[in-house]
Amino acid sequence: MTIDISASLFPVVAVALVDPDGRVLVQQRPEGKPMAGLWEFPGGKIEPGETPEAALIRELREELGIDTQVACLAPAAFASEALGQKHLLLLLYICRKWQGIAQPMEGGTLRWVRPLELHNLPMPPADRPLIGLLDTLL
Repeated sequence: MTIDISASLFPVVAVALVDPDGRVLVQQRPEGKPMAGLWEFPGGKIEPGETPEAALIRELREELGIDTQVACLAPAAFASEALGQKHLLLLLYICRKWQGIAQPMEGGTLRWVRPLELHNLPMPPADRPLIGLLDTLL
């Protein structure tokens, strides 16, 4: 199978925010959005002209009301998943330092969980392969 990367690749960024106790923040997708009710790593779309890190910093501010810096974002992994006519490329970062207290700015629910607990949460298909890696890294 071949794809036209320029037309169909859908790059997104996500982050595993890790607190001092080694827990990871996940958010539940609110009603009315695609995949409502599933738990996911915070993040979102990379806008034209943005670097992945700039997109993640912007998304964290918009979604959670927290601020971080590029130096605090460690690239960790990626996942690839077909989404209809598009192909999702999810870039996962790990972040242990940020300013502010995470709040669900766009609705939904937040939850701090141990990496092993992620296996028991309903998550989008692109997020699932990243769980084992986080369990090993953290």
